[in-house]
Amino acid sequence: MNSCSSDNIYYQPHLEECQSVFRDRTHGGRCIAEMTKESDAIVMGIPAGGIPVAEVVARVLGFSLDVAVVSKITLPWNTEAGYGAVAFDGSLRLNETLIRQSGLSRNQVQAGIDKTRIKVAERVRRLRGGKPMSDLSDKTVIVVDDGLASGYTMQVAVEALARCGVGKMIVAVPTGHATAIEEIARRVHALYCPNIRSGPRFAVADAYEKWTDVSDSEAETILKTVDTVPPAETLA
Repeated sequence: MNSCSSDNIYYQPHLEECQSVFRDRTHGGRCIAEMTKESDAIVMGIPAGGIPVAEVVARVLGFSLDVAVVSKITLPWNTEAGYGAVAFDGSLRLNETLIRQSGLSRNQVQAGIDKTRIKVAERVRRLRGGKPMSDLSDKTVIVVDDGLASGYTMQVAVEALARCGVGKMIVAVPTGHATAIEEIARRVHALYCPNIRSGPRFAVADAYEKWTDVSDSEAETILKTVDTVPPAETLA
């Protein structure tokens, strides 16, 4: 492996450094499901883009699906770039380096945190539909997103879920930057990522032939209908 040396990282060598390797999120979900070796687990999808991937993983493996609401704190002038993330339990992680480089004031940073906490609370209410979090005590949990760029969102998710008493933490994503993969791997039992890429420029979307934003409404629909839609193997 070019830059990831941890022995708990599982990937596909023929997909290393490649772009456009997945048709869509459904394809990406199938790829990581085929790599996963667990016999029983709870799949926790990170909204919104991770929910379609997590749904496929849960359905292919026959595991239950839940949601771990985490949202990045975005720059005021670029909603695609985040300088931190907030989790469902109110915890957060900040990228102090990016904050300094961006010239954000502490008032701007706090305003972003406050706004994101409101967003997370609303997502919890909407996506969980009033249902409590699954009992994760001593359980195996597979945390799924559609990709890892900086890894801050996943780090916050893993830390928050660890506080729920998870017994075995696994991360599964179709694509990720080598640096973020290495960092997350140090915090979990296993990390599955078929497509690992390195270099100064990285976009999760570059791993997919078809890429569209996933709205909260779409994620909500998936979570509400997860018990009624056909198995992933029959989906186009």
